[in-house]
Amino acid sequence: MTTEQKNFIESIANAVKKHMGNYQIKVASPIIAQAIIESGWGKSQLSAKYHNYFGLKCGSSWKGASVNMNTQEEYKPGVLTQISDNFRAFGSLDEGVKGYFDFISYSRYANLKGVTDPEQYVQNIKADGYATSSTYVNTIMNCIRTYNLTAYDATEAAEPKKGEEVIAREVIAGKWGNGEARKANLTAAGYDYSSIQEKVNQILSGSQASNLKSNEEIAREIIAGKWGNGQDRKNRLSSAGYDYAAIQKIVNTLL
Repeated sequence: MTTEQKNFIESIANAVKKHMGNYQIKVASPIIAQAIIESGWGKSQLSAKYHNYFGLKCGSSWKGASVNMNTQEEYKPGVLTQISDNFRAFGSLDEGVKGYFDFISYSRYANLKGVTDPEQYVQNIKADGYATSSTYVNTIMNCIRTYNLTAYDATEAAEPKKGEEVIAREVIAGKWGNGEARKANLTAAGYDYSSIQEKVNQILSGSQASNLKSNEEIAREIIAGKWGNGQDRKNRLSSAGYDYAAIQKIVNTLL
């Protein structure tokens, strides 16, 4: 994979993960693969100039900007037919990705909601009439496997979100980048950028003295049975703004 391809995947993935939860979509990998295949890594004229990464046609309900282009459809297996059609046009990558989710909000795509298996998602959207290619499912699945796109399918349940103060201190330590990159990274991870930034500003200005106990104090409370066990302990500590891994290390040392 080239650096250019990796950057394209990351850009699409960040936008997909930003919007998918609002549409009850549970897997990102098929959508990232669709963007790669449909746009030719973002280099097709439709994607590079009009930010339409999914070949979305206007249809009768579209009221936004559009562009007329030639395309090929496979109405009969193995037979490509050249046609001219109107396609949706967007102002940015983020708008283009959100446009995809708006498009699959039509009732015909209702079977995509809640699907957690990438191949089932692709089979469903093909059956719904999204694409005419007879090899569409295989093409998308090969792309997912080749570029390990299922890495972007991890759910929030697999890794509980940290407390805002923990994230704010990570921001101060430089973990989440700067400027727009920080905003994109935090948003993609499911955090409220504005709230985190406000917490960062409070910490840096000294206007809020942290009321968090020391890691060692919390470790001793864990040993005393206060914070539960296993995943429950991890969730409770993270929600309260504590670094679970650091505290657990102290617990192991004290025992």
